Amino acid sequence: MSRVGRLPVTVPAGVEVNIKDHLVEVKGPKGKLSCEVHQEMQLSQEDNKVFVIRSSDEKQSRALHGLTRTQIQNMVDGVVKGFSKSLDLVGVGYRAAMQGKKLVLTVGYTHPVEIEPEEGIEIEVPAASKIIVKGIDKEKVGAVAAQIRSIREPEPYKGKGIKYENEVIRRKAGKAGIKGKI
Repeated sequence: MSRVGRLPVTVPAGVEVNIKDHLVEVKGPKGKLSCEVHQEMQLSQEDNKVFVIRSSDEKQSRALHGLTRTQIQNMVDGVVKGFSKSLDLVGVGYRAAMQGKKLVLTVGYTHPVEIEPEEGIEIEVPAASKIIVKGIDKEKVGAVAAQIRSIREPEPYKGKGIKYENEVIRRKAGKAGIKGKI
């Protein structure tokens, strides 16, 4: 039995979970999320708990068991608290700014890079070298943060680029000088 999958998802007060066939809808104070669950997973709801039950002991069912439970837990957490990812800009002249809803990045290219956030995603720039991506859908928040990071990934020699807040960049030694005859 999956250690994660066998745990029930506790639904806090103010959150409503509806299960129809294999579609799960979660409504809460921050919004509404829905997710389609794989056919091999059965869902049951008792009082304020949701249980995920797998139909067989096959490899795919075991893999989907914990995943399904975690997806439902993330939906519940998202409509209650929301999710956020922080990014830092490291480099001389690297900066971020908001123009209306667009994020404008100046990261060493000949032109500024503009990013329009998708529906349900909010981007904040508290400082010129810091970006915060917020939303209720954990998957979308991570995808938008990864998209922003991919514009100028951190390089290993000087560490310049866009990195996650806690990310550690493994540094490489620079080019050694040539000694000897010229």
